[in-house]
Amino acid sequence: MTEKRKVSFIKYTKWFWGIILGGIIFISFLFLLASWGVFGKLPTFEELENPKSDLATEVISADGKTLGKYYVKANRTPIQYKDLPDNLIKALIATEDERFYEHSGIDFKGLARAIAKMGAGGGASTITQQLAKNLFTKRASSNKLKRIIQKMQEWVVSVKLERQYTKNEIITMYLNTQGFLFNATGIRSAARIYFGKEPKELDIQESAIIVAMLKNPRQYNPHREISKKKSLGRRNVVFSQMRKNNFLTEKEKDSLQKLPLKINFTPESHSDGLATYFRENLKKILKTWAKNNLKPDGNAYNIYKDGLKVHVTIDSRMQKYAEESLKAHMTNLQSFFNKEQKTNKTAPFYDLDKAEIASTMRRAKQNSDRYKKMKAKGASEKEIEQAFNTEIEMRVFSWRGDRDTVMTPYDSIRYYKHFLRSGLVSIEPQTGHIKAWVGGINHRYFKYDAVEQQKRQVGSTFKPFVYATAINQLKMSPCDKLSNTPYTIPKEKYGMPEDWTPKNSSDKYGGELTLKEALAKSTNVITAQLIDKVSPVNVARLAESAGIKSKIEANPSIALGAIDLSLIEMVSAYSTFANKGLRVSPMMITRIEDKNGTLLEEFVPQTKEVLSEESAYVILDLMKGVTESGSGGRLRSNWTRQKKECTGFPYKFTNPIAGKTGTTQNQSDGWFMGIVPNLATGVWTGGENRATHFYGIGRGQGATMSLPTWALFMQKCYQDKTLNISKEDFEKPSQELTININCSTKNPNKDKGIEKEEKKEIDYEDTDF
Repeated sequence: MTEKRKVSFIKYTKWFWGIILGGIIFISFLFLLASWGVFGKLPTFEELENPKSDLATEVISADGKTLGKYYVKANRTPIQYKDLPDNLIKALIATEDERFYEHSGIDFKGLARAIAKMGAGGGASTITQQLAKNLFTKRASSNKLKRIIQKMQEWVVSVKLERQYTKNEIITMYLNTQGFLFNATGIRSAARIYFGKEPKELDIQESAIIVAMLKNPRQYNPHREISKKKSLGRRNVVFSQMRKNNFLTEKEKDSLQKLPLKINFTPESHSDGLATYFRENLKKILKTWAKNNLKPDGNAYNIYKDGLKVHVTIDSRMQKYAEESLKAHMTNLQSFFNKEQKTNKTAPFYDLDKAEIASTMRRAKQNSDRYKKMKAKGASEKEIEQAFNTEIEMRVFSWRGDRDTVMTPYDSIRYYKHFLRSGLVSIEPQTGHIKAWVGGINHRYFKYDAVEQQKRQVGSTFKPFVYATAINQLKMSPCDKLSNTPYTIPKEKYGMPEDWTPKNSSDKYGGELTLKEALAKSTNVITAQLIDKVSPVNVARLAESAGIKSKIEANPSIALGAIDLSLIEMVSAYSTFANKGLRVSPMMITRIEDKNGTLLEEFVPQTKEVLSEESAYVILDLMKGVTESGSGGRLRSNWTRQKKECTGFPYKFTNPIAGKTGTTQNQSDGWFMGIVPNLATGVWTGGENRATHFYGIGRGQGATMSLPTWALFMQKCYQDKTLNISKEDFEKPSQELTININCSTKNPNKDKGIEKEEKKEIDYEDTDF
């Protein structure tokens, strides 16, 4: 080499190393500036110690299952490292950061490779850097220069994070902060939404699918049809990476890559999952609680951001059984209602003329979200009317699943009015704990809660309060007889506008009935005599003491249930009978904890003595007659009738059950209340409007509309032995009874006409399902 060339080579070498060294110094200087906060504020030590992130409040059932969450943007519930499966950690390390346990936040080897290959060999971001981005970069800038500065800040934060946390903590924090679409923020939400399980239960291919989404949750999403193929390909890349890093054998990798993409998509929105109506009601209670309870910093708790853990009384198993039972019966019942409406010219209404139907529809239109939004935007009535009569694409509810269709908004209102509604609530009498709460047939489409929000006429289900007052006040016996003849209460006695003479539903009279027979057959004239004996004021007072919060007008007609009450009021009050006359206020929440599990408040029920233990036991004995020989008798039978349109339910209950059916005027409401020693459950069924009902009493009575849901629910509860729902008889008072309950098993009424009437009633009750 000539001297000139040597000089030139040395010169260029100096320039090369000068540029490299200068670049390193320049980059180091930029890092130094970034660490000083020149390019923007960096998180403090305290912020690194406690990074801010919105945490969803979690609703936890009595049996430890998550029922749902409250959140605005982030459905995030953090978990600990011990809750992560080993296969998920291995898949994450192999795919996202092979040298995770070797570097201190920045992988310089990976960075050099990325620079050399211009990013073609994959990115160089470590898990720690990605965590820094999740925690402290609100939005990645689209400007390249600004994004470079953000990267530098993230690198500085990464180094600080590595000093602050262990490797296991960094992995946990990263997975807890990662977004996976469909309201899944964090690994726990992702596992529950995409696979319906907790993270610890994820198998290796499920873990691989989740790790595949880390690259881009939208592009590699296993639920979106457009990205399923890419998701499968990326999942297989994860398996290849696990093989490369010796987490899998070649044979295991090949077998796993042949598996189809499989998920169990279980969305977690406020209208999905178990106990949706319960959670909606609970949310109102928690908001009030949050306003009245301050955090250590003096600010009120936020149920959407502070990660509270709310432990509730609902049992997830019983809630599931309740929802399944209501759906099974209502699907069946609705099919008969739809069939009947085909011949109804004013479907789904009865008892209304054209003007009344138009008024009903107009009110429904004005109460709709569409109308309110258009009105808020200043639309005229003419524009609104035109919009409501223009066909549009929409998705509507059906018992066979949501269906896409085209109809006018006005027609959709009438379509939804065809659906019968129903509600169920179940309470443990001894504790007041609400174990199941089904407020409607589908929360997404029918928001109105039939358990707490709605009040409807209760019909004959109110009669036990009249009988209980007579037993408690007058020490009457179930064996006492009263005349089954028309009975008139003069208007002057209680300040009524006219005399009151109720009729029996069968419109047949004669002879005498014991109180047990009268309640079993729901005989109106006997109930009228009883309320006259004890006075409506005393009946109202007892009902209110037992748990009825609504104002009860003390007039004789309440004896037949001419009063609007909520389902939860009724079940709460009935629970008093099962709890030996002691009322325990209904409970939804047992305790509330903060995000760290620190107890914030524990709840205890209020109690009040309403009846003597003997009176409560006697009324239960009376109500047992309803399910033994009265309107609830089908619970006992193995009755099945095959018809072209109907199959009966074989219930075959043999254990003691205290119950009462209820049917209001024109079959607008059907009720059934059923009690066993440690569970009181009520069911209501009817239309949104009282004019929406079955034409006849056959299918419109409570024994047909609501009793089957109760029966299906209890069958499921009894099949689940872990619930320990009692099949025993109600416990007798410790002291000897002073009221006789051992009536003759023979019919004391010798009038053949009465015997014939009773037989006809039993047959009539059994003509439906």
